[in-house]
Amino acid sequence: MTFEARNSTEAALIKYKEGLGMFMKKMPEFASHFNSFTEACFQEGSLTQREKQLIALGISLHAQDEYCIIYHTKGCLDQGCSEQEILEAVGVTAAFGGGASMSQGVTLVQECIVELNQRKQ
Repeated sequence: MTFEARNSTEAALIKYKEGLGMFMKKMPEFASHFNSFTEACFQEGSLTQREKQLIALGISLHAQDEYCIIYHTKGCLDQGCSEQEILEAVGVTAAFGGGASMSQGVTLVQECIVELNQRKQ
């Protein structure tokens, strides 16, 4: 079953998932360990999954990793974060990451929020 993207955010998510799937076929043991580690990191603990997604989005912005920015913006929305909370996380990240973090936050993050919220309708 193939999924057709309706916008650039969905296209990026599909491309990431396809790449991850291909990597998992070529490097199954490594991928399995990596997936187990990241799943453990994002499990509910003293920090909620929601808080962890906001942190991950901030780190993604600071690292200028577009796929992770998209993925974790989606994660924030999936965990119930409001647009205001996401944009506040962008602001905190910009305080540390400067203009590069801010430019991704005011473009890519806001584009993702709009496109992902349209998908829910």
